Amino acid sequence: MYLTGFADEAARDLETQIQATREIGWRRISARGVNGANLHELSQDEFDRVADQIDEAGIIIPEFGSLIGNWGKKITSNFDVTLAEIERAIPRMHRLNTKMIRVMSYAQEPWGEDQNEEERFRRLREIHARFADEGLQAIHENCMNWGGFSPEHTLRLIQEVPGIKLVFDTANPVFQLDRSKPLADGSFPWQDPLEFYQKVKEHIVHVHIKDCTNPPQGESEPATYTLPGQGQGKVRDILTALKNDGYSGGLAIEPHVATVFHAVDGQEPDWQQCYDSYVEYGHATNELVAELGIEISE
Repeated sequence: MYLTGFADEAARDLETQIQATREIGWRRISARGVNGANLHELSQDEFDRVADQIDEAGIIIPEFGSLIGNWGKKITSNFDVTLAEIERAIPRMHRLNTKMIRVMSYAQEPWGEDQNEEERFRRLREIHARFADEGLQAIHENCMNWGGFSPEHTLRLIQEVPGIKLVFDTANPVFQLDRSKPLADGSFPWQDPLEFYQKVKEHIVHVHIKDCTNPPQGESEPATYTLPGQGQGKVRDILTALKNDGYSGGLAIEPHVATVFHAVDGQEPDWQQCYDSYVEYGHATNELVAELGIEISE
């Protein structure tokens, strides 16, 4: 296995993201945002500067964290927006020598309403095909999207979109109800991260390490995000299972513990706290994988 992370949680600018990565002892970044914008939204001149800076620093980009079909886009949105994102992302992936791009299955509609499933499958087939034609792999994340409703939803997505692979997030099940398990009173239980992993593991090619605790009653956001192994994401169990299952891919930290994700709208985050917490999270991950006897490649 190898270690990487969403360093835009440490800083907006790439130079500081690289600094945080090196301080942890790593040489990989899961690329998502620079200067407040996703990589596929940067101007071409700005992207070229970013790519040159990555080359000069000797940083490897194993994963492109795109906005394609994410939880902020409804399935009824204009598909041309998605197609344009794909067309911008493909040459940038080639420039960065990045083979995997994170995608989603569009925002969840309220449960009980029409989820427009066939349109989701149609779009995901097109998304996957456009990347596959370029020798690139679209990987779907179990987030607040249709595939995140349950492991069964993810498995159906795999069936409906042949060739698509998965990036599994350890914490996302903690704050998602399992819509495949209706209870007698009409409610649903929280998803079980380890159960989710076990059901979809044969399709997983990348993993996001995040941890948190169940939302308070009536809420949909985690009560708190924690260091890896200290929440309800069953991170230790999942890492052990990955080791025993012979997984050899990436582990990408996505801490969500600092003010960058919890600041009041319009209020500048405490970027020193963001940097410090990201580095702390990276060191904690190093310690955890060592404790579990997981061999990490450079």
